[in-house]
Amino acid sequence: MWRVAEPNEALLISGSRHRTEGIGEGLGFRIVTGRGTLVLPGVQAVRKLSLDLNAADLAVECVTQQGIPVHLRGVVIFKVGDDYISIANAARRFLDQQTKMVDRVHNVFAGHLRSIVGGLTVEDLIREREKLTEQTRASSGAEMEKLGLIIDSLQIQEILDPTGYIENLARPHAAAVQRDARIAQALADRMATEAEQEAEARKAEATRDSWLQRTGYQAEMDKAAAESKQAGPLADAAARQQVIVQETRAAELEAQRREQQLQVDVRKPADAQAYETRTVAEAKRDARISAAQAEARETELQAAAEATRVRAAAEAEADAAKVRGLAQAEATRAVGTAEADADQARGMAAAEAAKALGLAEAAAIKARAEALRDNQDAVIAQQLAENWPEIVRAGAEAFGNVDHMVLLNGADGMSDMFAKALTMGGTGLGLARQLLASMNPAQENGAAGQKNGTPVAPVRLDTEGA
Repeated sequence: MWRVAEPNEALLISGSRHRTEGIGEGLGFRIVTGRGTLVLPGVQAVRKLSLDLNAADLAVECVTQQGIPVHLRGVVIFKVGDDYISIANAARRFLDQQTKMVDRVHNVFAGHLRSIVGGLTVEDLIREREKLTEQTRASSGAEMEKLGLIIDSLQIQEILDPTGYIENLARPHAAAVQRDARIAQALADRMATEAEQEAEARKAEATRDSWLQRTGYQAEMDKAAAESKQAGPLADAAARQQVIVQETRAAELEAQRREQQLQVDVRKPADAQAYETRTVAEAKRDARISAAQAEARETELQAAAEATRVRAAAEAEADAAKVRGLAQAEATRAVGTAEADADQARGMAAAEAAKALGLAEAAAIKARAEALRDNQDAVIAQQLAENWPEIVRAGAEAFGNVDHMVLLNGADGMSDMFAKALTMGGTGLGLARQLLASMNPAQENGAAGQKNGTPVAPVRLDTEGA
C-alpha cells in the first residue's frame, strides 16, 4: 500500500480524481517523484516513468544549398522533463512505449536537420557547426516540449561527403600546408647547412689564426735573433747616417745664407736700379707723348682757323657776287640769279675743299702723334733711315782733306775706321741726336727736301793691307 518513487523515476497513480498543482482538472492520475505515497490496492494503479537520460544516434542524409548530398552523423541526449507538465506529456505519449522514444526523437531531429542544411552551404557546415546545432535545437524545441522531453546535448559528430567535395576543398589548403612544410624543411636544411659551413669556416679561421700566431712568434724570434746579430753594424750605420744628416743640414744652411747674401748684395740693388731706369724712361716717354699731343692739338687748331678764314672769304665773295647780281637784276633777272647761284656754288666748293685739306692735315698730324706714342722706336728708326744720307755725308766730311789712307785688318779695319769717323765727325751724330730729340714736321719736310735735292758727294778711299 505504500509506494516510494526512486530518484530517477516518476510514479503515475491513476484510479481516482486528483488535482495536481499546475495541471488542469480531469488529469485522471497523480504524479509522485522523490517521495513515498499511499496507494489503495484494487482501487488505484501505479505505473513508473523513467527519468533517465536517453541517447539517440542521428544518421541523416541531407542536401545542401549547392545541391551537394552530405551525410550527417550525430547524437542527441535527452530525457523527460522534471516538472509535472513534462512528466504528464511524456506519460501520455510514451508510458507504454518508452522503448520507442529514441525513434521518435530521431525522426524529429532528422526532419529539422534536412530543413536547416538545405539553406546552408558545405563551407557553412564545416566552419559554423555550432550554428547548425543551435538552429536545430531552436527549431525542435517546441516539438520536444510537447513530447515532454528536454535536450541535454546535441552534437554533430561527422559530416560525410560521398562526392568528394569536402576533400577537394581541403586539397588547396593541404597543398599549401605541404608547400609550407617543404619550404620550412628547406629553410631548416639551409640554415643547418649554413650553420655547418659557418662552423667549418670558424674552425678554418681558428686554424689559420693559430698558424699565423705561430708563424708570427717564429718571425719575431727570428727577427730578434737577426737584430741581435746585426746590432753592431746597425749602430755604426746609424751613426754614419746621423753624421751625413748633420753635414747635409749644414750645407743647406750655408746655401741658404749665401742665397740671402746674394739677395742683399746683388738682386735688391739690381731691382732698384732697374726700377729707377724704368721710371725715368716712362717719365721721358710721357713727356714726349705730352709734347706730341700738344703739337698735334696746336696744328689742329691752326687748321681749323685756316678753314674758318677760307670759309669766311668764300662767303664774302659770294655776298659780293650776290650784290652785283642784284644790281643787274632789273635788266636780266634770270641771268643774274644763275650767276649768283654759280658764284655761291664755287664759293661753297672752295670752302669745303679748304676744310677737307685742313682736316686731312690735322688727321695726318694726329696719326703721326699716335704712332709716335704707340711705337716710338719704329718712328725714330724710320726718320733715321730717311735722313741716313745726311748722317753719312756729315761723317764723310772728316775725310774731305785725306788724299791717301792705308787700312789694316781688311773689313774689320774698314768698320773700325767708319765708326771712328762718325765719332770724330760730330755733324752726323749731331744730326742723329737732333732727329731723336725732335720730330718737328717742318724739320722732317726740310730733311726730305734736302734728301731729294742735294746729292751726296762720293768719297774715294784706297785701302791696302793684309
